Amino acid sequence: QLQASGGGLVQAGGSLRLSCAATGRSFRNYAMGWFRQAPGKEREFVATISSRNSPYYLDSVKGRFTISRDSAKNAVYLQMNTLKPEDTAVYYCAAGPIGGASSFNYLDWGQGTEVTVSS
Repeated sequence: QLQASGGGLVQAGGSLRLSCAATGRSFRNYAMGWFRQAPGKEREFVATISSRNSPYYLDSVKGRFTISRDSAKNAVYLQMNTLKPEDTAVYYCAAGPIGGASSFNYLDWGQGTEVTVSS
């Protein structure tokens, strides 16, 4: 299971750090990703990190968001800086053997944590 946390309300320009704790089994050999879904929109890819710690980002978050993982703690994190109102969404963590930007590559999903950025 994946459990996401760390969401909240923040002003534009602020920061939040999302965490995703995995339990039940090790995801050491899996890619871990973050997706988000804004109201009325489809779920979109945000960032992923491979089992070898290689990150990949959605263009609009490059330079503002940083994904990292701690395999010993079976966790993945998303540091979000310089937040914008358009970052408002429910953020989901996910794990999969392939990774990448497609949600179809991820087999395990967390329940989501809500991020609201006020202008």
